Amino acid sequence: MAVDMRSVNKNLSFILPQLRALWLNTSLFVRVLCVVIVFAYFLSYSENAVAAISITPAYFFPPHFRVWTIFSCFFLEFHLWEVLVDIVTLVLCGKLIEPLWGATEMLTFFGIVNVAVAVASSAFYLVLYSFLFNPELLFDIRIHGLSGYIAAVTVCVKQVIPDQVVMKTPVTKITNRNVPLGLLIIAIILYVLGLVEGTYPVMFGFGLVSSWIYLRFYQHHSNGTKGDMAENFAFATFFPNVIQPPVAVFCRLVFDALVRIKVCGKPVRRYDVAGPSSITITLPGMDTQDAERRRQKALKALNERLGRVESPTTWPSIVDGPGEDARDDTPLLPVHEVRTPSPSEPEIIIVSPKDTENAAPS
Repeated sequence: MAVDMRSVNKNLSFILPQLRALWLNTSLFVRVLCVVIVFAYFLSYSENAVAAISITPAYFFPPHFRVWTIFSCFFLEFHLWEVLVDIVTLVLCGKLIEPLWGATEMLTFFGIVNVAVAVASSAFYLVLYSFLFNPELLFDIRIHGLSGYIAAVTVCVKQVIPDQVVMKTPVTKITNRNVPLGLLIIAIILYVLGLVEGTYPVMFGFGLVSSWIYLRFYQHHSNGTKGDMAENFAFATFFPNVIQPPVAVFCRLVFDALVRIKVCGKPVRRYDVAGPSSITITLPGMDTQDAERRRQKALKALNERLGRVESPTTWPSIVDGPGEDARDDTPLLPVHEVRTPSPSEPEIIIVSPKDTENAAPS
């Protein structure tokens, strides 16, 4: 027993300084959120406090309209393990996402995702009640916690480092691309087993969707672009490769309909002509390093294609010689079929240096 206590004290003497250094290195925003979550956990032992802080669908909508619960429900957790998961997630955000976005954008993302998850989850239970007519869905449900924001963090990690391997198995390897959908499936399984409340997978699912919509279409970047229209961040990439094609077709149909009714705008790609021999392509949501990596990959593929083309040994004669059959009039360049673009296809804008100089005030 003495040996065990000695080993425990030795481990604590090593772990506690590490935790203290980690706490001091996190930002003030993350530390404040962690303190509020711990404080709200102790309030969860009071029924009156739970009713006042969490969202009850019956009281969230008119005539009661308890609007303040939108801004308080995500701080409340009922289990200690949920508090620990929330703190680890917030610290991960402070170390990985905040240096890339800044404290202001991280706070904006935190607020938008949690408010969207709270409203969407409340509406979900209201719609579910209209089908099942079960009063418990309106009066006994407590919408609370950061499960929606945890899902949003997995989407951010997928966007920043999608190809990083998380786990290797004998069958396949799991990367950050597979984490969001995998955790959603785990949350559903835990609910079926009775280990978490039904609100947990519901909020997690809405967190995935709301965070992807914001990052895909609305997030402003320092280079003046908005959103991230990269192909590896399309909604279909959240699913396994086998079912990605039908999901992509469905998403394209939905997006085309939203573009036609002016809910979503057409994606725009700007081609800035910097000189006679170089073209700089700037895509929304793509940083300089990503653009350079894609440019090098495209140049390599182009060189490989040009290397496989066999050059003709002799040039064709322009004027037919005597006794030669007249050749058919064929165009030197291939004729491309003109088609009407889809509403969801990106609009191309070419900006030349002369246009920039003419647009500048004299």
